[in-house]
Amino acid sequence: MANEKPSTQTQPHGDAATRKKTETSVAEAGSSAEKKVTPKNALLGLQHVLVSNVWLDPVFVAGAIGLPLALSSNMVNAIFIVSGLVTLIQATKLVRLPIVQGPSAAFDALMIAAGTAGSLAAAGTSIFISSLIFLVLCLTRVIEKLRFLFAPIVSGVIIFLVGVSLSGFTLSEFLGGAPGDRGFADPKTLAVSIITCVLVVVLSQFGKGMVKALSYLIALVVGTALSLAFGMADFSAVASKPWLGLPKFMPYGGFDFNAAIFVPFFIAYLVAIMEALGVYQAATEIQGTKLQDRQVRYGLAGEAAGSAISSLIGGFTTTAYPQNVALLKVNDEGKTRTRVPVIIAGVVFVVLGFIPKAGAVLSLIPSPVIGGIFLPAAASLISTGFNTLRKVESDDRTQVVIGLSLLLGIALPNALSGLEGGAHVFFSNSILVGAFSVVILKALIIDLPNFIARHADERTKQAE
Repeated sequence: MANEKPSTQTQPHGDAATRKKTETSVAEAGSSAEKKVTPKNALLGLQHVLVSNVWLDPVFVAGAIGLPLALSSNMVNAIFIVSGLVTLIQATKLVRLPIVQGPSAAFDALMIAAGTAGSLAAAGTSIFISSLIFLVLCLTRVIEKLRFLFAPIVSGVIIFLVGVSLSGFTLSEFLGGAPGDRGFADPKTLAVSIITCVLVVVLSQFGKGMVKALSYLIALVVGTALSLAFGMADFSAVASKPWLGLPKFMPYGGFDFNAAIFVPFFIAYLVAIMEALGVYQAATEIQGTKLQDRQVRYGLAGEAAGSAISSLIGGFTTTAYPQNVALLKVNDEGKTRTRVPVIIAGVVFVVLGFIPKAGAVLSLIPSPVIGGIFLPAAASLISTGFNTLRKVESDDRTQVVIGLSLLLGIALPNALSGLEGGAHVFFSNSILVGAFSVVILKALIIDLPNFIARHADERTKQAE
């Protein structure tokens, strides 16, 4: 019996040592893979560039505002350059995850409203100030107090809703807009989107080697070629774009603080933060690692600094892109933990930022192709969120919290679509509504009762 006690005590230590050794060897393997720039990694990087659709937001915003060519090109250039630089710094130094950075769609409606009202200078000032506030929170480590957000019940709901949110945009592209739009559900549109989507699913699930890894890229090329054959793609506008271009400093005017504009932009920045946290968590879930406080602090600091710089040269925010994380599940990046493809993508973004003509080619990829590619990506994020929620201890209280949070995140934005101002920014975003719902409900239904029960038990033990 005397020999059994040391054995019982040392066994966990041995398991921990073995587990640590295994994790170290996996990390070393990943580090070795990261140092290799192979043709495969180059193609994977190009695939990240094409799937990220970084150009979509600036092109959409500039077009909706009606910006002249000089300012619209400046906005696209600025976002390409900042997205590339932040992607490079994030992947190599800060969050150290294979995530691509790009403009947050949470700001699209606000930028369009500010632009049509002639207040782009105030919009840029609002983004700059919001970015600095969050940068200070990161540098002072206050942001680490948000660690409670990474409980599986919280991160699972956020990841799930990121997938749902992405699916709304995806289906609009897939179907060719909304009912009443020209080309909506047109046979040619559906043919392109369905074939593109089927190719992604078939190649990613049944393909092998390079075919499996590059399933998105192959589908994009085939879908674009099919669009050209149907006369749905027109790249003639590329000729009007210059070969070289540099973004201008504060192209919309000097600093212009407007509290009425600042508040909704600050709320929108909260949306971007919530989305980024969900993307970080999804990336670590796919890689089989655990998200660390350091990664959160440095990652969000990098995004804040990038957003501040972007606002000064005519762009808007930069945040982690969920659709690129979905790629990690269908190729070798998630297993090997390599960051080389994302680093290559960052370099390509920077180059494109100085070549407006090349960026214009990407911006003209037909919507049905984009929809066909994004649909499996959104589905992958939904399944990742679902798998994360499966890790939550199943009882009546957790099920109520999960159910109500998902219900509110999905249904409340539609129910309150008529709101305006800051309230519209908050309640129109399913990710933000769901994130706040799950945090508040978890605190009220799970954490508070548990705290009261523990306190009561301690008082009972002291009385005894």
